[in-house]
Amino acid sequence: MRVGFGYDSHCLVEGRSLVLGGVVIPYEKGLLGHSDADVLLHSIGDAILGAMAAGDLGTHFPDSDPLWKDASSMDILDRIRDLMSSRGFVVNNIDSTLVLELPKLKQNIPFMVRNIEKLFGLEQGRVSVKAKTNEKMGFTGRGEGIAAYCVVTITEKENLAP
Repeated sequence: MRVGFGYDSHCLVEGRSLVLGGVVIPYEKGLLGHSDADVLLHSIGDAILGAMAAGDLGTHFPDSDPLWKDASSMDILDRIRDLMSSRGFVVNNIDSTLVLELPKLKQNIPFMVRNIEKLFGLEQGRVSVKAKTNEKMGFTGRGEGIAAYCVVTITEKENLAP
């Protein structure tokens, strides 16, 4: 088994959609980035790449590449899943935390979890998405941006029990 840790953050700006976990969240601001700037999926992608010792999101999906301009992070994560599979790994579980003051995400989290479970073919109970405030401290606390942290475990396919 291998463990990977991921982190991402983006500024909140007007004129962009807020996409978290592949879900469009109704809010007055969205995240600024080359792609859809989905910090949750970016942190998951970085964690998986880290677990494989395969670099980071910027290495595989540079913001200088027009192919990824406004791309869905679900598509980016799909590519990372394919890379992981080609190297003989599968995801065991994903534990992630979003850090933001607003908007409140309680109603949206089950949809985020289902998107991630479906993408990786995981059964219920293997993906956790939590949302925490930063008690008004720092850039997330002031509502300037959103951060996400993630830990994943992956296993080589041949080491899976039948």
